[in-house]
Amino acid sequence: MASSAANILQKQFKELTRNPVPGFVVDLKDDNIFLWDVAIIGSPKTIYEGGYFKATMTFPEDYPFQPPMFRFNNDFYHPNVYSDGRLCISILHPPGDDPVSGEKAEERWNPTQSVESVLMSIISLLADPNCSSPANVDAGVAYRKDSEQFTAIVRAQVETSKKDIPEGFVMPKSEADFMLTAPPVIEEDENFWYDSGEDSEFDEDDFMSDNSSQE
Repeated sequence: MASSAANILQKQFKELTRNPVPGFVVDLKDDNIFLWDVAIIGSPKTIYEGGYFKATMTFPEDYPFQPPMFRFNNDFYHPNVYSDGRLCISILHPPGDDPVSGEKAEERWNPTQSVESVLMSIISLLADPNCSSPANVDAGVAYRKDSEQFTAIVRAQVETSKKDIPEGFVMPKSEADFMLTAPPVIEEDENFWYDSGEDSEFDEDDFMSDNSSQE
């Protein structure tokens, strides 16, 4: 199971370094395919402009049948981020209906999701927080009732985040630049990007049939 997950993650990492999601930079921690460094670049003309927010994505050995965890490395004031930095978003919740939260299976993780779909969901959540069931109640209240306070706290965190901007990294100055956020330069190792062997032959049907056999 772990070798299959590693192969899938290698493919997704390779694709994201070649065709990055605008506003994100991904890398590996200590060359560990199950542990990703993620940087969120604050979009121009938003309260996050100029920010470079570091986070870590941790993947389980049974990925993609179970979701990764996304955690900010530093304080991130947002209605859907817990005090310990964990991001609360439906797409990262385990598969299946949840009668307690009311979330439907189609809103939660399923094996056809990918790192790219998670990053796209994070972009939407930053722009439009879910305040109906906030992970950070104070941030949820401030977002709805005291926008000046909310903005002031976020802007202070933006300034703090700038210490993490890597040397030589050019922050986007316009929306056009933001859409072209460059990934890190990676020297490809053919031994790392292995694409052969039966573990590499996975598609959506494989995911669903394998998942059914586990139930």
